[in-house]
Amino acid sequence: MHKMMVVSGEALMDVFAAGDTPTGLMMDARIGGSPLNVAQGLARLGQRVAFFGGLSQGFLGDRLLQALQQEGVDTGCVQRLDAPTTLGLVGLDAQGVPSYAFYGEGAADRLLPLAAVAGVPAAQAYHFGSYAMVVEPVASTQRALVEREHARSLIAYDPNIRLNVEPALARWRDTLAWMLPRTHLLKVSDEDLGLLYPGADPAELAAQWLAQGVRLVVVTRGGEGVWAWTAQGLHAAHPAQAVPVVDTVGAGDTFQAALLTTLAERGLLSPGGLAALSAPVLEAVLDFAARAAAITCSRRGADLPYRAELA
Repeated sequence: MHKMMVVSGEALMDVFAAGDTPTGLMMDARIGGSPLNVAQGLARLGQRVAFFGGLSQGFLGDRLLQALQQEGVDTGCVQRLDAPTTLGLVGLDAQGVPSYAFYGEGAADRLLPLAAVAGVPAAQAYHFGSYAMVVEPVASTQRALVEREHARSLIAYDPNIRLNVEPALARWRDTLAWMLPRTHLLKVSDEDLGLLYPGADPAELAAQWLAQGVRLVVVTRGGEGVWAWTAQGLHAAHPAQAVPVVDTVGAGDTFQAALLTTLAERGLLSPGGLAALSAPVLEAVLDFAARAAAITCSRRGADLPYRAELA
């Protein structure tokens, strides 16, 4: 088995307002994109990981590539494209919760060509998520990779809904419906569930998803903690780690990276491994991921933890 993970999706720049200047605004551009965060998080937690996505050939693309390489992420299947880099303008509310405005029409992360799938290596697990799964042509490219791999590798999916990129909820629902029979590990936030299925009972949704082939459903609930259900009928509720929250940027991505890491470390990062989860192991897996996410929440921006911080 190839003990590597491939994370697929967008890499972009998150741009924060950093104060007024005499002639306008100071802007602080930071490495971002949910899938990039997951890849970075996996690398920091000691996992072998490759990133599959489109980067611009400009200086912002250079910086994103440099950031991935500095973290130890394999960039062999990154595609450099003659297109701009997506900018996500980030505003934080009084609780540190971010809101985003995306400038990404025609940007490199959306233009990942179908032919690029041929360059993606075989791996133990593949993570997909966020808006690259719902905007074309990158969505079709990623679906082709899912189709190629879901029968032989673990597929992880986090919808990570961004309505300011794709406002049509039907598109997100259709993508989730397509992914369900091809996904083994589904991680979704309670915010996303509230958008997709307002008022629905998460336990009932989880039961429906498990019936379609998902092996592990995890619902993150911010400060309320996390719920999980397995195909074997286990249910766990784990509290959030109490920390002073600076902001929650990257918390869900950290949780996902830590979830994949601790499953890999336990030899459970496979469809069969998820099926073999016992109640104590599921509890320990959720605890590790919750502690990792708490560390990110205690720091500015998506500054994901290293393995040594989770000893």
